[in-house]
Amino acid sequence: FTVTPEGVDFRLSREALKHIYLSGINSWKRRLIRIKNGILRGVYPGSPTSWLVVVMTTLGSSYCNVDISMGLICFIQRWLPEGCGPYRTPQTRTLLSVAVFSTGAWMVGVLFFRQTLKLLLSYHGWMFEMHGQTSHFTKVWAMCVRLLSGRRPMLYSFQTSLPKLPVPSVSATIHRVRAWVRHPSGQGRPDSEDLSKHKGLSPTKSRLEREQWGWAWKKVSDWWEEYVYLKGRTPLMVNSNYYVMDLVLVKNADVQAARLGNIVHAMIKYRHKLDREEIKPVMVLGIVPMCSYQMERMFNTTRIPGKDTDVLQHLTDSRHVAVYHKGRFFKLWLYEGSRLLRPRDLEMQFQRILDDPSPPQPGEEKLAALTAGGRYSGPGSGARLQWDIPEQPHPQGKGPECLMVQTGYRENRDPRTISGLEKVMRCELVSGEHLPPGVLLESPAPADPSVSRQCQAVIESSYQVAKALADDVELYCFQFLPFGKGLIKKCRTSPDAFVQIALQLAHFRVGAPGRRAGGGQRQALPDLRSLDDQDVPGGTDGDCTLLHLRGQGYSSLLHVCPQKADLQDLFRKAAEKHQNMYRLAMTGAGIDRHLFCLYVVSKYLGVKSPFLAEVLSEPWRLSTSQTAQFQIRMFDPNQYPNHLGAGGGFGPVANDGYGVSYMIAGENTIFFHVSSKFSSSETNAQRFGNHIRQALLDIADLFQVPKADS
Repeated sequence: FTVTPEGVDFRLSREALKHIYLSGINSWKRRLIRIKNGILRGVYPGSPTSWLVVVMTTLGSSYCNVDISMGLICFIQRWLPEGCGPYRTPQTRTLLSVAVFSTGAWMVGVLFFRQTLKLLLSYHGWMFEMHGQTSHFTKVWAMCVRLLSGRRPMLYSFQTSLPKLPVPSVSATIHRVRAWVRHPSGQGRPDSEDLSKHKGLSPTKSRLEREQWGWAWKKVSDWWEEYVYLKGRTPLMVNSNYYVMDLVLVKNADVQAARLGNIVHAMIKYRHKLDREEIKPVMVLGIVPMCSYQMERMFNTTRIPGKDTDVLQHLTDSRHVAVYHKGRFFKLWLYEGSRLLRPRDLEMQFQRILDDPSPPQPGEEKLAALTAGGRYSGPGSGARLQWDIPEQPHPQGKGPECLMVQTGYRENRDPRTISGLEKVMRCELVSGEHLPPGVLLESPAPADPSVSRQCQAVIESSYQVAKALADDVELYCFQFLPFGKGLIKKCRTSPDAFVQIALQLAHFRVGAPGRRAGGGQRQALPDLRSLDDQDVPGGTDGDCTLLHLRGQGYSSLLHVCPQKADLQDLFRKAAEKHQNMYRLAMTGAGIDRHLFCLYVVSKYLGVKSPFLAEVLSEPWRLSTSQTAQFQIRMFDPNQYPNHLGAGGGFGPVANDGYGVSYMIAGENTIFFHVSSKFSSSETNAQRFGNHIRQALLDIADLFQVPKADS
């Protein structure tokens, strides 16, 4: 509208009103869906159907003159007001009393079943039973869990039924730490220096244990996120963030804009299912649910840097994506009203961006470097940016305009991202669509971002830090083809333990000085040098240990230990040792979380512990992680062997260490991602990758299982 001397000139746009109307409808739909899902989550493992069954059963028994309420229905009737309103007739009063009693009985049943399910999920004995030797107790337990889990759980249905983390005893953790940091001399005994530091915790042990039982362990997850992640001031790149790779063996499309359209469309469809909680929760062995809390922040989450700590900001909805191309940032809308744009519509918008010839404005090209360097670079790091974004009509009335936008900050994503990406890539392969190549549209008008000189200086400084960090990283990725999970199973051992032993063996062969290795599920696992002396046949000198393959070929090992059966026995003991520690970590009895909790409590109490300070400052020279994958459940890898994603990886934790991520992708292949730093003269990613490959082959030769050609 415009105000003139003659009055107010008010004009209505039907298109604008239509978009406002559709946006309002879409907003209310989301609210109603959230309310419905909140109710269904709140009554799980109950359901509206079970409530109706209880009401009908109670009503039927009442008409048959059978009082299953033991007088409670009559008691409720006496408390209802008489003679007015809807309670005037006896039939209405009876129906209302039955409904009130049935609802109360149903809610009591829901609470009882929920607590029973939580109690059942606290049982971890099934993890420690050998494959194929399940006890009768565990079988009965599994049947009860299945009965109480319901038929169609939503993504967050089990959140209120999951048990809290247990509180390990300090003595048990210290005992595991002693085995964890054994000296790599092969003698199987911790040195005197380590023992003295362990004893340094004894005077404060009882006090710390009382405090952790009181309140600390309940907050350990929040503490871990706050102190380990958000309060870290080092750059996220390499040190914290991880990367994910595309399909490496197959090319989906030759048109870049078409791939972008299909990928973005599939991602938004996945987010749509995530918002509606239509994704099934991850279930171990199809029985035990895993926590789904991390899925809430997979999309629309920003990590904003600050002086002392970062802040996580989560938006309930987002209707655009930020696109970076040749130093320019674009804001690309995903919806037209309430309708998600089709892949072809998105392709046209991406093509406009690809064809835009305008150069980046001063400070725009390296703008993302603001969050790639240190988390706080002084007062200028929070520099304000002003954007002049001109309006432009949609091309041919289809889809939105492309506008400039400031980028947000990246958040540390959980490895659950891998699962979502696998589903997105699978959706692209099955239902992707694109326009014929050569479709060109008019370019968007250039925007004018205003970046001050002070801000440009901060951007350049942060960019130089990030560039030096990135240039220092050596990355070696390879696909191991001689065998995969299929052959490892013939060795009668866990695939994860098999690979972990190979990593330890390779680490020893390169002469690594590392003292411990962390792996999997964020809980650190001990290295395999901690086998006791009695586990080594032939004495305590360690000459026959499997890990003394270091620097020798397999034939040399046979010369030292002619009994192959002894080596196989050692291997299985090492694998079982790894599996046992893995199970302890999975059940909340791991080491590093508990040590961290004790450290925070000691700081709160003002108690100095040389033991905790020393053990938490140990270098992580070999950091490993298995990437979980679900892609082989979506298609037959034997029929489509090239449709495998390679997972992702991360940077080395220590400057003189290695970061190793691996994905056991089916029966016949394993992907490895090995990282190190060029600045360290002791590490070489490609050399270590070759040692990993040879270690896997040597261990397979130990069992004389035929392999495919490498």
